[in-house]
This record gives sequence, C-alpha cells and structure tokens, in this order.
Amino acid sequence: MLNKLIVAGLPLVPRPIIRKISRRYIAGDRLADAIAATRRLNRDEGAWTTIDVLGEFVDDRERAVATLRDCTEVLSVIDREGLHGVANLSIKPTSLGLGVDEEFAFGNIRELALKARGLGMFMQIDMENTPYTDLTLRTYRRLRDEGIDNVGIVLQAMLHRTEQDVRSLREYRPTVRLCKGIYKEARSVAWTGREDVRASYKRLLRLIVESGMYACIATHDDPLIADAKEVVAAHGLGKDQYEFQMLLGVRENVRRQILAAGHHLRVYVPFGEDWYGYSSRRLKENPDMAGMIAKAVLLRQ
Repeated sequence: MLNKLIVAGLPLVPRPIIRKISRRYIAGDRLADAIAATRRLNRDEGAWTTIDVLGEFVDDRERAVATLRDCTEVLSVIDREGLHGVANLSIKPTSLGLGVDEEFAFGNIRELALKARGLGMFMQIDMENTPYTDLTLRTYRRLRDEGIDNVGIVLQAMLHRTEQDVRSLREYRPTVRLCKGIYKEARSVAWTGREDVRASYKRLLRLIVESGMYACIATHDDPLIADAKEVVAAHGLGKDQYEFQMLLGVRENVRRQILAAGHHLRVYVPFGEDWYGYSSRRLKENPDMAGMIAKAVLLRQ
C-alpha cells in the first residue's frame, strides 16, 4: 500500500531524485556512454550488450524519424568501434512509429534491419504492451518473410497468449528473448500472481528450446535462473543455442556468477535523454521499486 501511494505521488517527486535513481540503470544521455558501458562490461566481465535508445510510445512522425536516425547511428558506431559480436541493437516498435501508422513504422524498422544486416549485425525487436502485440508480431513475420533473418523477437511469459505465439513462430526458428513482462495488463489477458508467471516462464522456456529456437533467458529471478540452468543441462545445449540476459545495474553479483559459470550473458544498456520518462514509467509499472524513491528522498535530507 505504501509503495502504491509513493507511485501515485510520483509527479510530486523532485526530478533530481528520479535522476539519481536512473543513473544506476541507464548508461547516460549519450551514445558514447552506452559504448563506454559496453566496453567496460565486455572487458571486465566478458559480457555482451544490447544497446537501446530511450523513448517509446511516440505519437508523431517527426519523433519517430529522429529515433530512426539515432538507431542508425548506434549501428554505425558499433561498426566503427569494432564491437561486432559484443553489442547489438534493441528497438521499441512504438519509438519508430508503430502507434502512428503500421506501414510507416514497418518501413523504419525494415530500414534498420537492412542496415544491421549489411553490417553483419543482429537487431532485437522489443515487445511492449498488449495493444501492440499483434502489430509487433506481424512486423517480425513480414521481415522474416522477406528473408531478413538478422532480427529477433521478445515474448512475455505473463501473457496467456504467449504459448500459442511460440507455436505459431516455429517455422521461423527465431531468436526469442523470453521475459516475464512488466506492463500492467488485465487479468483476462495476463497472469498477475508471481508463481503463475514463474510457472508460465518455465513452460515457455522448455517449449522454446524444444522448438529449436535460440533462447535468450531474460530474468533476474533466482528460481527461474536455476530452472534455466537445469533446462540447459538437460537438453545438452551448446553455448551457441542460448544466452542469459539482464538489465544494466540489476543484480550485478548474480550476473557475474552466471558469467563465471561459463554461460553467455547479455546486458540491456539503455541511453538517451528520455531518462525521466523511462524511469517514471518503470516505477509506475513496478511499484515495488518505490522503496528506492523513499530511500533516495531520505538520503537527500
């Protein structure tokens, strides 16, 4: 209840407090900050990264085109810095105009995918909330049907529909980033209980692996990490068949333990000037993080 009250009062929280919280989870305002974080993570820990330009739910074409330019620059800089095999690009379809016009967004996403393919790079298409699920999957299928195969898709374990989505994608044998999902969804379309979501995640991971898909195991949850390790061992997966994924700044000791055990792990590294919007949305979507706000406010006194 206290956490929900804090989140409800989020507009009253001073921006410097939100900024302080965001610094742990966002590389910085500039692409150079994300590149520096990528080099550090790879040098010090052997981790890979996926770089994300902050911004989502764009509602006009001009902003979407600006995001397209920013994402294109990410690909160019990864190439120029010689970070092939270490870093790739993650994109949010709504940041490229999916909420404005489907064809407009598809053109932007296709342009990025082709740019990435020309540079020998991979691009991850993120999944947002349920108004965009079908549109995002349709975008992915259209790219693959054109022979553009350097793209992957994200699926959310909390959604009732995801098992059927996995089955429907079998012919593509896609790279699938499986996450729990953080968006607030109706009970009619999503599991909301922690154990229900965990059980769904476990079922889906097995289905993904048994379907011959490349599994990106995106979780910070100890029971799910332990279960994933059992799945990897039981199916005799090679290192070229799966990887773990975690967010920048989250459970860093666990991240290092996974890497030390010999698994590949990719860190999600966001950057950009939309730090306030990103942080505010994540806090609203995850009220349990509200304790961080209270702590930051107290330390500020």
